[in-house]
Amino acid sequence: MQKLLLLGDEAIAQAGIDAGISGIYAYPGTPSTEITEYVISSKEAKEKGITATWCANEKTAAEAALGMSYAGKRAMTCMKHVGLNVAADPFVNSALTGANGGLIFVVADDPSMHSSQNEQDSRFFGKFAMIPVLEPSSQQEAYDMVHFGYELSEKYKVPVMLRITTRLAHSRAGVVRKTQREQNRFKLPEDLRQFVLLPGIARKKYQVHLKLQEDFQKESANSPFNQYFEGKDHSMGIIACGLAYNYLMENYPDRNIPYPVVKLSQYPAPLDMVEKLYMQCETILVLEEGFPMVEEMLKGLLNKGKQVRGRLDGSIPMAGELNPNIVSKALGFEQDPITPVPSLVTPRPPSLCKGCPHIDSFVGLNEAIESFGKGRVFSDIGCYTLSALPPYESINSCVDMGASITMAKGAADAGMKPSVAVIGDSTFTHSGITGLLDAVNAKSNITVIILDNATTAMTGGQPSSALNRIEDICKGVGVEEDHIRVIKPLRKNHEENTRILLEELNYDGVSVVIPRRECIQTLNKRMRAKFKSANTNLKNSKQ
Repeated sequence: MQKLLLLGDEAIAQAGIDAGISGIYAYPGTPSTEITEYVISSKEAKEKGITATWCANEKTAAEAALGMSYAGKRAMTCMKHVGLNVAADPFVNSALTGANGGLIFVVADDPSMHSSQNEQDSRFFGKFAMIPVLEPSSQQEAYDMVHFGYELSEKYKVPVMLRITTRLAHSRAGVVRKTQREQNRFKLPEDLRQFVLLPGIARKKYQVHLKLQEDFQKESANSPFNQYFEGKDHSMGIIACGLAYNYLMENYPDRNIPYPVVKLSQYPAPLDMVEKLYMQCETILVLEEGFPMVEEMLKGLLNKGKQVRGRLDGSIPMAGELNPNIVSKALGFEQDPITPVPSLVTPRPPSLCKGCPHIDSFVGLNEAIESFGKGRVFSDIGCYTLSALPPYESINSCVDMGASITMAKGAADAGMKPSVAVIGDSTFTHSGITGLLDAVNAKSNITVIILDNATTAMTGGQPSSALNRIEDICKGVGVEEDHIRVIKPLRKNHEENTRILLEELNYDGVSVVIPRRECIQTLNKRMRAKFKSANTNLKNSKQ
């Protein structure tokens, strides 16, 4: 295959093109910027129809990539380490939604803060989310890891992090390309609730995610990127992580290192390999860029001194919150027998309030979208998320605040038509405006439904920042005025509302439909307060 002289960033970009990505989304930030720039300027990427775009922030970029993954295609999102803070919501939650098409988060750390505010180590985010993390030691390995990462992502249906650092990102080396792969075909998730993180669904998905940890551990143990090199001198053992392995080799030009070495480039760390080194050698030298993550693991996780009990050994459950009984059991106290809950007692599923305006909105949406098929509605965090459940079953995602619009954009980029976003008025001003701006700038084919009930309903009816200004915001962002439609969600208006929704679903471009009716709970509260005030005034007048 062709050999190219590439920056580490460029190697990752070219690998994405060769591995069959359909979209790359990013916000510029050194040392990650050149990845997306390379794809944007690539003639090859244009010929393949790869979507390559800058987004309003890292959060919207990550969510658009997640939306493309939802549609079954391979996606990449790139950011610097502090950008991952902005994208933390979709990043951590995507570990539970999983991936449909392969999804890689490329995060570029900046040790020594050449152009950054801090030196944070993104491997901790990967550990926090409990997903596989790849850390290349060379430009060639960075290229190879992209191909490997997509296979790993699609094998386990989870996102994968590729963590690089400044020196690898901005230095050049020869890179041998692999055979190019075709892009994935459009494919909806087999489970249309895969991306709906309602608590009842998320708890089950978390248990599945916990079980995958053993598989991730086996993958690291057998990874071609993790290697154990024997050495004759056991007075010291060396663990070299990622690019640090290159720095180690530079100190031994003849490549003859006397000490045993573990080259560590895929996480979670291969415990058997690390333990072997730990047991063979008198001292351990850990070489790693960033924080002492592996060093902390060595001092704590292997537990070769006093016994350590807790969540790792099962004394405390891995999932769920603590309570006195769990603590009591861990302390060794005798446990009172637990009386089982009678089978006739069943939990009542949550539901939309009687008289909720969202009911009429989703009934109309279901009818309007029926001819196009299910699985095309992205939603957000709010009481309207309950429309994922019977009897409506209207929506197919709930990832984090604002993700509905950006996921709809990513899915539209992947070829979904129509691609619909449903978001509440308060959530729209919290995190949805930037996603709408991305969609307008890209002239995306999406329909955004902003459910305006004039309050922040799910958290108790706090004032909504969007009150009386949604249309102006949409106009200011650049949505065409003719395609900003306001409807009143009432059963008597069903036929007209359904017609308007259908018109905008068929429109090629960004359209916004605003179903506007006050939340039934705040209406009742307001009417009670009005009635109470009227009674008080009446009593006062009689006195």
